[in-house]
Amino acid sequence: MTTIIDFLNNLFWGYILIYGLLAVGVFFTVRLGFLQFVNFGEMIRAIKGSRQSDENGISPFQALATSLASRVGTGNLAGVAVALYLGGAGAIFWMWMVALVGMATAYSESTLAQLYKIRDGEGQYRGGPAFYISKGLNAPWAGGVFSVCLIISFGLVFNAVQANSIADAMEGAFGFSKMWVGIALAAGAALVIFGGLRSIARFAEIIVPFMAGAYVLMALVVMAINITDVPGVLATIVRSAFGLEEAAGGVAGSVTAAMLNGIKRGLFSNEAGMGSAPNVAATATPAPHHPSSQGLVQALGVFIDTIVICTATAVMILLSGVLEPGSGVTGTQLTQQAMASHIGVAGTYFIAIAILFFAFTSIVANYSYAENAMTFLGMGNRTGFTILRVAALGMVVWGSMQAVSTVFNAADASMGLMATVNLIAIVLLSGTVAKLTKDYLAQRKEGLVPTFKLKDFPELKDKIKNDIWH
Repeated sequence: MTTIIDFLNNLFWGYILIYGLLAVGVFFTVRLGFLQFVNFGEMIRAIKGSRQSDENGISPFQALATSLASRVGTGNLAGVAVALYLGGAGAIFWMWMVALVGMATAYSESTLAQLYKIRDGEGQYRGGPAFYISKGLNAPWAGGVFSVCLIISFGLVFNAVQANSIADAMEGAFGFSKMWVGIALAAGAALVIFGGLRSIARFAEIIVPFMAGAYVLMALVVMAINITDVPGVLATIVRSAFGLEEAAGGVAGSVTAAMLNGIKRGLFSNEAGMGSAPNVAATATPAPHHPSSQGLVQALGVFIDTIVICTATAVMILLSGVLEPGSGVTGTQLTQQAMASHIGVAGTYFIAIAILFFAFTSIVANYSYAENAMTFLGMGNRTGFTILRVAALGMVVWGSMQAVSTVFNAADASMGLMATVNLIAIVLLSGTVAKLTKDYLAQRKEGLVPTFKLKDFPELKDKIKNDIWH
């Protein structure tokens, strides 16, 4: 099994996804007329006044907060440190680039998820890649494959990985027993996830702005203290990306190392094209009532995750001067050392607490994605959800105590297959995305509040739920 898993991971992450995710991002950026740059203001506008929900769905802001809860995890802390260690300062530039093109991918997959959503037995909106693959491409078997992979990776294994990161951080900073940390995490997660999707959304709506805001504020404080060095650090990031000076870590001056590590860590962090965030995007009641509005909201999520939060981590590490190639100090340990150099021993505690928040919210949000997959597979009932919740919490306790590398590799392979299926689907459905985008922007240009009108899309009449999009 290990040989097979390693082969699949090498295939997916060494070839298909590194280039595929980037290529699809560029494809949608061009096809949609550089939407994420030209209409960035519209993304901000889509967030404003988006706190209203109804009896069928959560609010667009809650959907954004929940997707950020999943996106903003240990990758924003440990992953950035690994990218810097292996690829040097230039890796951050390539993280920026993959995020900027990834915004178009994120917009496209979440717009499709909104369009093809359904109501479950309790009237709650459900949707995601499995639904648009099944209805849009008439390939329910592929939707089933996607759903199983989503449950394995996001619903179960990645929660063990996040729990492992929290347990390591708590043990290192405070000396807490990993087993008790795991039990406490499972108890806390149970309080949220047993309340269902709305409970998860309300939790994310409160916690995510607080945790992201506190982290970025700390980064701004560090930059203010070292304000004279900040321009030099930013210049180093750009120059190192093109081999114009020795990289600040990793392989000195290697453009290839910077590019590969930046792209890979960027994709892991922002999840654009993975098919994860669309699962919560579909559960929102869009404001305005058009599928593209939720696509714009989720595109902004990629920007916040990478351009804002990952950059905050990178600048704090580069300003600290503790990054040394070949030292073996990387990941969470490097981020903690960097923060300690800025604010003393409190920096170690701050990063440990940040990991607790970032990873715990990821556990809760990842679980919510799996609920949609269960609904697609016909198991979206109280019994099915209870089994899934107990299994997810069991993985949290197990993951906090165990080295999860083998299982994590299996989940990577599962996510690789899931992402590959999703990328093929959204490219095949790109014509629909382009038409929806043109319709939304045309209405805005006319001074109207964009509203989806089914009569303008006769080709979709038998593929989407008319009672939702009447």
